[in-house]
Formats: sequence, C-alpha cells, structure tokens
Amino acid sequence: MIKRLFLLGLLWSIQVNASSEAPAVSSPDGTITLTISLQDGRPYYEAARFNRTFIKSSRLGFVIKDQSPFSDSFALTSSRTSSFDETWTQPWGEVQDIRNHYNELRVDLTETKTPGRQLTLVFRVFNDGFGFRYEIPEQPQLQQFEIMDELTEFALAGDYKSWWIGAYQPNRYEFLYQSSPASAIGTVHTPVTFETANGLYLSIHEAALIDYASMTLKNIGQGVLKADLVPWSDGVKVKTQTPMKTPWRTVQVADDAGGLITSYLILNLNEPNKLGDVSWIKPGKYVGIWWEMHLNTSTWGSGPQHGATTANAKRYIDFAAQYGFDGVLVEGWNVGWDGDWVTYGDRFQFTTPYPDFDIKEVCRYAENKGVRLIGHHETGSAVLNYERQMEKAYQFYEKLGVRAVKTGYVGMDPCIKRIDEKGQEQLEWHHGQFMVRHYQKVVETAARHQIMIDAHEPIKDTGLRRTWPNMMTREGARGQEYNAWDPQGGNPPEHETILPFTRLLSGPMDFTPGIFGLTYEKARPNNRVNTTLAKQLALYVVIYSPLQMA
Repeated sequence: MIKRLFLLGLLWSIQVNASSEAPAVSSPDGTITLTISLQDGRPYYEAARFNRTFIKSSRLGFVIKDQSPFSDSFALTSSRTSSFDETWTQPWGEVQDIRNHYNELRVDLTETKTPGRQLTLVFRVFNDGFGFRYEIPEQPQLQQFEIMDELTEFALAGDYKSWWIGAYQPNRYEFLYQSSPASAIGTVHTPVTFETANGLYLSIHEAALIDYASMTLKNIGQGVLKADLVPWSDGVKVKTQTPMKTPWRTVQVADDAGGLITSYLILNLNEPNKLGDVSWIKPGKYVGIWWEMHLNTSTWGSGPQHGATTANAKRYIDFAAQYGFDGVLVEGWNVGWDGDWVTYGDRFQFTTPYPDFDIKEVCRYAENKGVRLIGHHETGSAVLNYERQMEKAYQFYEKLGVRAVKTGYVGMDPCIKRIDEKGQEQLEWHHGQFMVRHYQKVVETAARHQIMIDAHEPIKDTGLRRTWPNMMTREGARGQEYNAWDPQGGNPPEHETILPFTRLLSGPMDFTPGIFGLTYEKARPNNRVNTTLAKQLALYVVIYSPLQMA
C-alpha cells in the first residue's frame, strides 16, 4: 500500500511538470503544430497553423460503463516523437504514388488514483493536416469493457462556414448537403467541410474505422463539436477489450478547397495492403439492368416484366462488348425479390436464380464476348440472412468467374435485425459497431474469393481500400437514382459540385453517372435529370470511382 501511494505521488509530481512542459509536435514543413496539455488531470490538444490557432483547446477521453471516468486524474508518464517518410504505390487510384510523411508524438498517460488505468494518445502531423487516436494497452485494470461515450472534441476557433448532412436520419447518408455557420448545425455525419474567415479550408473525418462505431459530430455549443458515436440498440457505443486502438480522428487542412481533394492523409493513416498480390483487382466501367427498373419499364421481381432474364442480360452483354464496357450488372436475378423485399429481406437466396435467368449461360456468353457479369447481393438489410449464406454466395460467384459484386442494404434506420444474448430481436443502425463489423466481414470474405466490392447503403469510407484494395467504391450519398423517382424532382444542379468537397473527401463514390435520357414522360412525367450531356460525361472525372456504372 505504501509503495502504491509512493508511485501515485510520483506520478502526480510528473503531472505537474508535464502540464508546464506541454508536449508538442509539428508537421514536417513546420506549418502545423499540435500542443498537448493536462488541465486538472484532463488531456487536451490544440492545433495551430502558422501560429494561428484553428482548433482551440479540445478535450479527450472516454466514459466507460460501470467505471470511473476515463478522462481525468491523468499524469504524463512519458512522451516521445518520431518521424516517418515513405512513398507507397497504389494498385489503383487517383494517383499512382503517394508520399506518407509525418511527425508522430506518443503521449503515455496513467491515472493518479485507483484503478491506475493507462492510456496512450498518438498524434501524427502531416503537411496537410493531422490525425490522432487512442491506444489502450492490455492491463489488469481494463480488460473487456464497454464505451458509453467518447469525449473527443473539436473546438473550432471561429464560427466557420460549414457543409454537412445530418446524422441519425432514416435514409442514412442520402441527403442534400446543407451550408451554414458551424454554430447552426446539430449532429452531423463526417466528413464535414469548413471554411474559416481567413480562407483556410478544413475537413473533419476519421480513418481506419474497424470494429468501432462510426463517429458523428454533435454541436454542444460555444463552437465545440463533440464526437457522438453511433450506438448499439442497448445504448452502448463500443464493445471491446484491451489491447485496442480507436480509428484515427482526422483534420485535413488546405489553403483552397481543391487542396482538400488532393490530400491523401486518410489513406496514409490506414495500414498497407494485407492482400499481397492484387493483380486480379481491375478498375473498369460497366452497364447494367438497373436504371430500367427505376423507370418502371421492368421489375426486380419475377413475372412478365422481369428485367433479369437470360435474353435481356445477353442484350446488355452485346451492348457492352460493342462499346467497350468491361461488365454487365444484373439486379433482380436471385430468388427473394417478389413482394415487399425491403421488409422481408430474409427471403433472399444468394445462390438461387429465378427460372428465367440461366446464370451459367449468361456468364459463358459474357466470357465469350470479353465481358464479365457483375454480381449483385441486395440484402434488404437482413444481415443475419446474408451472413448465413455469405461464404457459399461468394464461392458460387468465384466458380462462375464473377470478379465484382455490388452489395445493398436498403432499409430505413434503425432497421438492422440482430439477436442479442437473451435471444431477443434488436434493431441496429447501419453505422454502429455491429454493422461496421459486418461490412468488414464482407470485404474480407470477398477478398478470399478474389472478388471486388461496390457497396451501396454502406458505412462511410475511411480509407480501408489501402489495406483491402478489393474495397473499390461505395454509394454513401444521394446518387443518380434520385433523379428517377425523388418526389422533389431529383438532385439540384449544384449537388454534384458540392460532393467533391464533402462526401468524396472520404473516398470513391459510385454515383452512377452517364444518364443520357434526360426526360422520361411515360414513367416519371414530373421528373427530369437536372443536367446536360456534357455534365454527365464530366461526372466520370469529377466524381472519382474505379468502378463506374454507365
């Protein structure tokens, strides 16, 4: 007991000294500086560029279920800096080679009171921004535990102009971006883009989201945006154990909005490729039996207007072969689409085609034409049904030579069915830890079968394509489909001019550009695609995706 009190007293003396020392780290070019401090035992960080603060002193820490706050009574036990500089090559992407150059500061903290838990803060500062994460080492005082709140703050140094979409809405990320002073936002998804009064541009997001809840940002007043993790149905934010690492919390910085687009900070904070040889991963453009369903000229379900027939697929394959497209997506090919498939997604069968779709013949025909079938797995948000069939479904596609699959999770949140430890059905959000785990399972399962993924109704991109390059693209915003059936008349013309500086800062988007039939009087007389042919072609460049649907 005397020995323990002596050690706690020693840590307290270190804390007093540490608070005056204020560990700091700067970017390689010296323009951005992060300063770390302990204020009454609470850890804070602050960010400045050219000695001008843009993120004021912002709190760090956690609330852990049935434990004292994991956010105060800390002392600094050690801190150390290091530098890193490499250039790595993407197997695909906007540029081939990316420089990963940063200075790192690691700050080790220990509580000065019982139970004496340990926490490490890791900061990496690049010339175009910074990222930080929490690392909780294995320790007797903290093994399996549940995070009830993450206290991370971003205290803006001004009422910056912001571009955002609201969080916790039924239709996930599929909303038009709003612009307002930061003080007027509520709780929003990331990435969020800001412009300061002196013309500096910022984007707050996260990197390497694995086995954790998605971070939204909640306005708690006085210019402070606080991390608000998407919860489980029981209110817990994250269920975990030590040792553990959180995703990186990121702030990208640029003198102009275009500088945010050319920042690769998010990718650099992800681990290198884990798949080894990825020569089988091939970007490409494809067409599909898809838009005609949105226009009600054919149906996903079986019957006289069924779109996914052998004959119709061959017609699309002929078109693709003639005009140089790599693949043909066929939606509605598998049993389960009849009736209310959104409510009854557990009826989907992922290896059973409808009788009028001979999938082996379609794949054979496509191969002879130099085209590949693009697979489709719509789940109707019935994730448990999908996971039961997942391995066999990807084996099935692999044997057929399918090399890319579009996944889907249509449903209004919270709608993901989960069976808890008591055998009770619970409903989860698309963006909580339960689904983050699921999306990752899909990517890794697909990789084992050398299949690329295009995810619709996804979790947001956080740069995992560096680690798993078969995670090619995803939706995660209002796409072209809204021009077919949105009751307000589709996407306004400015929508696609905002996306590159907001949603696309997280990664590639499957927007599905290339619609040349701009009016459709029979199917949707009140709708028109708010575009021109030239703009539709330009979208292929402006909205980057390695897999593009036409």
